[in-house]
Amino acid sequence: MVLSREFWTGRRVFLTGHSGFKGGWLALWLSELGAEVWGYSLAPQGESTLYASLRLDGLTSGEFADVRDADHLLRSLQAFRPEVVLHLAAQPLVRESYRAPADTYATNVTGTLNLLEAVRQCDAVRAVLVVTSDKCYENREWSWPYREQDALGGHDPYSSSKACVEVLCASWRASFLAECGIALGTARAGNVIGGGDWSVDRLLPDILRAWDDGQSLTLRYPGAVRPWQHVLDPLHGYLLLAQALVERGQAVAQAWNFGPDSAGTASVAEVVERMAALWPEQARWSIEAHEQPHEAGLLTLDSSRARRTLGWQPRWDLPQTLQRTLDWHRAWREGQDMQCYSRVQIAAFEGENR
Repeated sequence: MVLSREFWTGRRVFLTGHSGFKGGWLALWLSELGAEVWGYSLAPQGESTLYASLRLDGLTSGEFADVRDADHLLRSLQAFRPEVVLHLAAQPLVRESYRAPADTYATNVTGTLNLLEAVRQCDAVRAVLVVTSDKCYENREWSWPYREQDALGGHDPYSSSKACVEVLCASWRASFLAECGIALGTARAGNVIGGGDWSVDRLLPDILRAWDDGQSLTLRYPGAVRPWQHVLDPLHGYLLLAQALVERGQAVAQAWNFGPDSAGTASVAEVVERMAALWPEQARWSIEAHEQPHEAGLLTLDSSRARRTLGWQPRWDLPQTLQRTLDWHRAWREGQDMQCYSRVQIAAFEGENR
């Protein structure tokens, strides 16, 4: 498959989480492809947001609302009557899930349930893509990558909530949506990085905040190994999968991994060292001395299904990903037009996919 501008032009897409990091980039890309996007998410938080940097209020229609509000979500979906639904709205942080486990479950699990129930009552919908996480797997800390058929689980509330979402989607697909002619797929990506992420408790934003201020970075899990990928890589997979869900229906309505090559797998400490080599000034870091909440130590994905069936493959390796992220951040600090800058990055990515 190839990413088809003809497919997306004029396509009505309901996108939850459009004020977030991945959602913001996806909203911009869909706009570039000519889709008609309705965004549904909480209002962006903080002084700096990707939503503002990309000026998404001028590119998409939509509203700021909560997926936990089932009635409001249903009314919004029925009023817009989309053909494709892309569900990215979530509480996405492991450490926040320890602080607010009930809210994490309410947003991630009940919010997804509300969306799927709303979809059942909207006869315009043909395809639904629910984005979960690589952390939905029962992590046994083994050295080989997880496949879509491997057991689900999760030690922390965030990871377990995403496993619950996968089980929920499989049940609603089998029980309700398939018989309605709605194709439902789920997508599991790795640690996604790129320009415009100002989240707390994420490695790249933490690096940029600390070193921008001339401070030392504190590492909580320096030995943790993760699959790192530029945000455009999994988003490319989501777009290809959404196309396939419309065109091929139930044949592709299942779970999909979108992870980097083995070269994209690295420890937290290695990523910090690579970023320090790119940083123009002195870069300092230390290791947190106090015990931290549990997080997985080793986690990688097997994306052979997406490669084989969708023709998807990662394009930007780890050095490119880190350089592109830093370039975006520098452009933002210089006051450049970040909508235009981000369009250029998308165009560069698309050019490498032809």
